Amino acid sequence: MNAEHRINDEEVALLVNDVLEVYGYDFTDYSGASLKRRVNRLFMLDKFPSFAELRFRIRNDRDYLRRFVEEITVNVTEMFRDPSFYNTIREEVIPFMATHPLIRIWHAGCSTGEEVYSMAILLEEAGLLHKSLLYATDINPQVLESAKKGIFPLGQMKQYSENYIASGGKKDFSSYYIANYSKAKFDSRLGEKILFATHNLVSDRSFNEFQLILCRNVLIYFDQNLQDHAISLFDESLEGLGYLALGAKETLKFSSVSKKYKQLGKEKIWRKIK
Repeated sequence: MNAEHRINDEEVALLVNDVLEVYGYDFTDYSGASLKRRVNRLFMLDKFPSFAELRFRIRNDRDYLRRFVEEITVNVTEMFRDPSFYNTIREEVIPFMATHPLIRIWHAGCSTGEEVYSMAILLEEAGLLHKSLLYATDINPQVLESAKKGIFPLGQMKQYSENYIASGGKKDFSSYYIANYSKAKFDSRLGEKILFATHNLVSDRSFNEFQLILCRNVLIYFDQNLQDHAISLFDESLEGLGYLALGAKETLKFSSVSKKYKQLGKEKIWRKIK
């Protein structure tokens, strides 16, 4: 049956309801097409003979539930992704944050941590890391455990170094990590200012006030209602004149708070003006 069967919309809805009812994870308003694609991928990868067996496993095996959440929320990321974005953060946003006695930044949906370590490097180079706190949150506890280690594949460092230089970086990128076999471990001083925690953008509330919030390439997996919910949460969590940064395919344009923000040039960074 596995080779023939494709999980349909009704079956996805059953799984979503199960996960909410049994574990409290709410995927109700995730983009239907994306959710179905990822569930089908998991179904094929783990070679379930039937949908009923997948459903039974998710409902009754908490360890497998972790795998399900990991597959559904997987996020492709890299250090200094979109260098022009980071250059704008470096040139326009960081000077604003430098005027604060304590800098608070929230990376929502931080995945495996590449972007929050990129931000720590920017702050270090601006001489501001010592008075900064970076809150890195994700719904997925497994990726947070990985992110806490500050260890990334050595083979990706060439691309990350190129991104770093293109973003305006002036140092030798390799000075930020120690190479050990196939891994690169980043300087522990960077990680000391990062607080990792689980947070669900669907059900959890604001927990602080920030000068900068980044949530890049997460909202594309949400439907319009959930996007607006998350953006309202960010608005509630952002101080006056603070900045909100989204992914390349995401926008504030259709949100209920869009009139309170002004975009910085072409980058997906908005400043709160009201």
